[in-house]
Amino acid sequence: MSSGVAALCVLLLHTGALGFGLLPGNSLSHQEITMMAILNSTVQVCRALAQAEGTDFTFPPQPFTAETVAVACGEPKSSKSYREAIKSITLRNVRVDIRHALNGSFHFDEELFVQGQKIITEGIVVVKASNTQENFESARQIVGEILHTLQDFYSHSNWVELGNKLPNPNLIRSDTSIGNIADKNRATCRSCDGDDCRNNILADIIEEKVLTSGYFGVVPLASTKPKGKCSHGGAVDQTSRIEPKGGINKDSFGASHGHLHTDAANLAMAATSLLLEDIRGAAGDRPFLQMLGISKGSSKALCFVIDTTESMSDDIEAVRTVTSAIIDNEVGTEDEPSAYILVPFNDPDFGPLTKTTDPKVFKNVLNALSAAGGGDEGELSLSGLQLALTRAPQNSELFLFTDAPAKDKYLQSTVVALIERTQTVVNFMISGSTVLNRRKRREDNQGLERIAAWDAQLYRDLAQASGGLAIEVAKTELAVATSIITQSSRSSLVTLLQAARSPAKTDTFSFRVDETVKNVRVYITGRDVTFTLTSPTGEQSTDTTGPLITSSQSVGNLKTLQLKSQSGLWKMKMESTDPYTLKVIGQSPIDFLFDFVEASRGPLTGYDSLDTRPRAGVNGSLLVSLTGSDSATVTEVTLVESSGSGEIKGRVEPQEGGNFLVHVDEVPLVEFVVRVTGRDDGASSIVFQRQSSTSFRGSNLTVTADSNSILVPGTPFSVPFSVLSTGVGGNFTIRATNNQRFDSTSPTNVFLETGVSANDTVTLSAPLNTRSGDDVTLTIEVEAPGGEDTNYVVLRISVINTVTDFTPPRCEQLSLNHNCTDNCSLSMWELSVRVTDGAEGTGVERVSLRRGNGTINASPASGNENITRISYVSSCCAPDMELVAVDRVGNVGTCLFNYRDGQGAQSSSPKVTHSPLLLLTVVLGLHMLSKLSVPVQVRIT
Repeated sequence: MSSGVAALCVLLLHTGALGFGLLPGNSLSHQEITMMAILNSTVQVCRALAQAEGTDFTFPPQPFTAETVAVACGEPKSSKSYREAIKSITLRNVRVDIRHALNGSFHFDEELFVQGQKIITEGIVVVKASNTQENFESARQIVGEILHTLQDFYSHSNWVELGNKLPNPNLIRSDTSIGNIADKNRATCRSCDGDDCRNNILADIIEEKVLTSGYFGVVPLASTKPKGKCSHGGAVDQTSRIEPKGGINKDSFGASHGHLHTDAANLAMAATSLLLEDIRGAAGDRPFLQMLGISKGSSKALCFVIDTTESMSDDIEAVRTVTSAIIDNEVGTEDEPSAYILVPFNDPDFGPLTKTTDPKVFKNVLNALSAAGGGDEGELSLSGLQLALTRAPQNSELFLFTDAPAKDKYLQSTVVALIERTQTVVNFMISGSTVLNRRKRREDNQGLERIAAWDAQLYRDLAQASGGLAIEVAKTELAVATSIITQSSRSSLVTLLQAARSPAKTDTFSFRVDETVKNVRVYITGRDVTFTLTSPTGEQSTDTTGPLITSSQSVGNLKTLQLKSQSGLWKMKMESTDPYTLKVIGQSPIDFLFDFVEASRGPLTGYDSLDTRPRAGVNGSLLVSLTGSDSATVTEVTLVESSGSGEIKGRVEPQEGGNFLVHVDEVPLVEFVVRVTGRDDGASSIVFQRQSSTSFRGSNLTVTADSNSILVPGTPFSVPFSVLSTGVGGNFTIRATNNQRFDSTSPTNVFLETGVSANDTVTLSAPLNTRSGDDVTLTIEVEAPGGEDTNYVVLRISVINTVTDFTPPRCEQLSLNHNCTDNCSLSMWELSVRVTDGAEGTGVERVSLRRGNGTINASPASGNENITRISYVSSCCAPDMELVAVDRVGNVGTCLFNYRDGQGAQSSSPKVTHSPLLLLTVVLGLHMLSKLSVPVQVRIT
């Protein structure tokens, strides 16, 4: 980005040129419209699932929240992951204004309707393909981006002025026109009458239903527009000073067409629901909920990265045993893992990754593992870990099993970058290694020895960075050590304290246990560590059998303590001459989420989440949200040094939507964790304290990159990036890695002068056989001379094959028979339907029952994958039936039937229909606003 354009973007954000509150304000923002639409859609999907499964469903109280909706869906343990998904989508929505503020295509400005529709429809293809491959994080990112553009259509175009009362369904269809677009030479506006712009769109434009939108420019004297065209309007829009003067945006009540602000907001809400409904139809109800972070059980994945060389047979068997125990004991409970992930590694290979929600499939994959090979010292442990980190859900916990050092140590900084971006905890199970198999240099010794200290230190460093444990045990101790996996798989785990001292020093730590915390457990790693534990009442324990400890376990370098239940401030004095770590966890519904953000200044405060480390030594910002309680509030946020006593307290600013913007005067260059203190004044007033497991650090390097998020197999894909150093200058090392092992080219170094940025490019190429819907995680790292400072940017890029089928499947009624009478319970009706995807279609992937209480059977036609035959039998008491038919690229067709129509039963055309579900969703959203006493309004840009 040139300095001139950057300055214009700053000017734009500072002055609120687009009329959009990047943070929630008095009227609804993009975040709030998106959040409410997601909450409403989720409620409707969960209600439909309950009806289909014959279970009761109770609507959550108004206004909907992530916590109450998760409970209504029967998955209360998913409230954190659900809120995380909503946050991810909404932050991506806001990013469009920050990173594409002057690109009219993203906002339907300057009559760029075809371009705006293309952004939406291409994004929908990515979302549907990503959901098919269960790459839900990629799907969320794209959903947020395209929803912004979709919502802007209703504020920036004259769709509302044309008298439309429903959203434009063709905005989400690539094979249709969105309307009669004004010719580039046709005048569309007259000048406003002073400040009154209510009738500035020309009468013939309105009468002929011609679509137009405003032009926008912020450069004085240089901004222009075609003769007779409308402007966006507003104080900063320089084109609004050119005849015809004024504007037509409906961004706020004070905007040029502010009198139509409420109508624009209503349609933006309805359009958002319509797009989500289309994505739901393509994915199916359960995968749609997974995309939104709602899943069965604990909402946590069970993730293993396992060394499969010959000496690891004991470790593999230990993993099989503990996995079987978890599956046998927790399937069907609130602690059931939401997904199972496995990545094997050895040398010279790693992978493939297995990810499934079926415990039987996972057991079979584990049972098929065999230990073989080896012979040299190192294995590709970090390559396997890199792959797992890019595929596991956010805030996961991984377990890596090995008895060998890493052969790919060069990936250490890449792994740290992924740990920070995903906030994933990594635990290492380091077992004794067989010298005969592993260490040729000592063939005369066939006993067991541990990995050399300098090799194990890498694993310890990674564990500390993630908030995990590096557990070093003998092979004979594995069965005992793996009990930590069972403990970590439980739901609602929170971190109360995470600290490390290397080099060792005597220190006293404190942690607060509030009334919501149960099953408090302490983990200590290190050799010859002694402690004094003090309870809130002053009682003390100095060994693992003291009065404050209900149970304990020692294995290898790990001590585990189960504490008695007691609320208040605990203290623990640690003494050791060797390095040690201390971790305290418990189970509680109350936890927190956070992102480092870049805050814009001026009347419209806003933020953009960082894909990189924050800048060190200067002020910074975090966006914090609490989970598990709608009555909790943040009172203090502190950055705490991971290996020291330094603390930096932040200033907390409450925001709408349950968020808290936190400002700190300085971001440390050393590792730190985030500690949040708060109050919950619900049923009883409590003070709670939580801490991030993951450690972070600032950097004097700034790395930025932005690129088209869609990669086509076989086509070179360029990612431009920029590097800036505010510290030392010199020759900086560049490393670019990706988790898919795609071919890539990138520079290996760049010379920087302090304060002067440099630009370069990484190029990727995906093989032609790459599956559509896969994604690739690209990590670009920059290391300062001497290695004292590093920073990175992490990008997730979707891989999509070219799609040429945009036509949904069609339904053709073959027969409909009934013997229905007034006594409907004694009579039945039968329907036979043929679903086809056309001669040029990709084939029918799935047909499901959206509405109806009958029995459906689907079978593919013999020899023709584009035809599926449907038979349906139902009681006459349920006269309506709705089918959803999806083809292999996610086109969705709906078919409505009613036995009363006889031969006139309706079959949907390929167009998208406005279903009663959509209308109910919109009504619920508006009802929620009325409950909040919020006028239905939105500032959309």
